[in-house]
Amino acid sequence: LSLIGAAEKQSEHPLAEAIVQGIADRGIGLGDVQFFEAIPGYGVQATVSGQGVVIGTRKLMQQYGIHIDDILPTMEQLEESGKTAMLAAINGQYAGLVAVADTVKDTSKEAVSRLQEMGITVIMMTGDNERTAQAIGAEVGVNHVIAEVLPEGKANEVKKLQATGKKVAMVGDGINDAPALATANIGMAIGTGTDVAMEAADITLIRGDLNSIADAIIMSRKTMRNIKQNLFWAFAYNTLGIPIAAIGLLAPWVAGAAMAFSSVSVVLNALRLQRVKL
Repeated sequence: LSLIGAAEKQSEHPLAEAIVQGIADRGIGLGDVQFFEAIPGYGVQATVSGQGVVIGTRKLMQQYGIHIDDILPTMEQLEESGKTAMLAAINGQYAGLVAVADTVKDTSKEAVSRLQEMGITVIMMTGDNERTAQAIGAEVGVNHVIAEVLPEGKANEVKKLQATGKKVAMVGDGINDAPALATANIGMAIGTGTDVAMEAADITLIRGDLNSIADAIIMSRKTMRNIKQNLFWAFAYNTLGIPIAAIGLLAPWVAGAAMAFSSVSVVLNALRLQRVKL
């Protein structure tokens, strides 16, 4: 664990942070890192205290020729229960299995349900393995799950959806989500995420609660409806008022007051948005 923790401490991935915290909670010291390399979508490799350390997916272990057949049944059981299982090897030999579980927020299922009731198809896209992704998806009510997506593949998945004529909103919080956020029709970054994600997105959701996604959509729809109301009112008002004023049926001061009233009415209608309850 000392070697694994030292290697993962060099990574910015949320799973790595969870591993490091778990090792620290056990009071285990970390070794000295001489070399570190992150392998996006697969894991990390490092040299810690003179020993070669590899941590990541089964595909990464296979690439390094590390025998893991005996541990696969245990790994699959963990994945089916919604845990992300990572394999660790020291000096080319299998050394252990580390499992990390995401704590699903109580509001996540409610947020997914709200979006579905609004007629929005919710898709969960993750780099995690298929079993874990399906387990988490079932827990929160997501019927469409795209798993084992590499960082560069998320933007491609967004493009595939757009190619079918769909308008795509992407929600993410990590560095790996940035290309997909920029590619989507609307990119929404979680405010508790990375700066890179927020810079790539069109909207930053201040709260980490996924209900803020539905809130943002509701507010945007009400805002567009309000804009259309204002445009219709201003157009109709001027279409009726200008000819009347032009033929002299209105005194100049009355026409001026009527024009001011038109502007005030538009502003007052827009202020109604402040009373929207989300």
